[in-house]
Amino acid sequence: MIPRYTRPAMAALWTDGHKFDTWLKVELAAAEAMAAEGSIPPADLRAIRRNAGYDIARIGEIEAEVRHDVIAFLTAVAERVGPAARHLHKGMTSSDVVDTALSATLVAAADILLDDLSALRAAVAEKAVAHAWTPMIGRSHGIHAEPTTFGLKMLLMHDQFGRDLDRLRAAREAVRVGKISGAVGTHAAVSPDVEAAVCRALGLRPAAVSTQILQRDRHAQFMQALALCATGIERWAQEFRHLQRTEVREVEESFGAAQKGSSAMPHKRNPIIAERLCGLARVIRANSLAALEDVPLWHERDISHSSAERIILADSCILLDYMLDKLTTLVRNLRVFPDRMKANLDLTHGLIHSQQVLLALVGHGVARETAYRWVQRNAMACWQSGGSFHDRLAADPDVTAALPPADLAACFDLSHHFRDVRRTFRAAGLPLPRTSRPPKA
Repeated sequence: MIPRYTRPAMAALWTDGHKFDTWLKVELAAAEAMAAEGSIPPADLRAIRRNAGYDIARIGEIEAEVRHDVIAFLTAVAERVGPAARHLHKGMTSSDVVDTALSATLVAAADILLDDLSALRAAVAEKAVAHAWTPMIGRSHGIHAEPTTFGLKMLLMHDQFGRDLDRLRAAREAVRVGKISGAVGTHAAVSPDVEAAVCRALGLRPAAVSTQILQRDRHAQFMQALALCATGIERWAQEFRHLQRTEVREVEESFGAAQKGSSAMPHKRNPIIAERLCGLARVIRANSLAALEDVPLWHERDISHSSAERIILADSCILLDYMLDKLTTLVRNLRVFPDRMKANLDLTHGLIHSQQVLLALVGHGVARETAYRWVQRNAMACWQSGGSFHDRLAADPDVTAALPPADLAACFDLSHHFRDVRRTFRAAGLPLPRTSRPPKA
């Protein structure tokens, strides 16, 4: 059953109706190519064109008896076509139809996901440019490190999903292949010209070599691209969750006027979309493992991959479509609190500038290990007892003997950390407008 949150375009690709429509396209394209070769009489081809169709309920009735979905489909179509149906599926095997149709469906799904990724990157780019100069603390190990900007954080997100675009384009090309090569891929009963014509009709390339099936490393590559994208979504959903924590509160998911965060605690405003995305990423990653397990099949094929693919491909495409849409909405509506970011920057009373002080001392001729020891002892005292890091350094005779007061003060200027912002945006392919300037100190 397709989840209620599924968006229509992606959901439609995985319905029985779309599957059988695509199977019929494969069969009709093959019949046209065979007629061009002279193996199907023109009158029979006209009958096939005129009458070919199916009834989903009738396919279900037949499948309940024969327990073979492609045979059930072909039988239902033959009932409508009449005697000319003897030419349908001539020289073909079930996987010729199923695998070629699946490839066309995966290409269509990839196109939707590529559009989703482009929409997400546009939303992220807007936030990145708007906050290019919004200072905030960068964290390593969850601990305050050095200043960065929220725009640079969002630029990193934009860059990452650019790589997902590249990976998905490559995966789309990997699965954009079909095969009409018969029971073991030798074209013993159907010519390569027919295969080429069918693939051309569906916008695919003929596989250079196939067995009874298309090789499943292609589908595994597709699933790995989806899994990496889902993991990237989780990476940023988790980032926003951390930034929304009460102790941090630098950003916040939008919260509706009638929305409720907890059945017990009326004050709660939870990052529920980000949490949901983190959970769903686990499903797609698990599905990608199943796709890897589908690669080693027995000889020219077995059927062990088929049952798994009926679940993992549809579910993963549907889920990723949903996840990308949800993350795009989250980013567009994300509340950003620059004042809170500034307050958190000042939380350690200047400790975040320790490297600048270290470098300044080294620049004034102090040995690096000695300078590190001087800066660290003052920093540790601030960690333990609080107070201004600048003032402690200004009262340290070792530091003041090496570093003039103006040079020490300059170490606490945020502009040190903004010097490369414009170049970084340009290098990432998102140049800042000329009107974009760092805030004045």
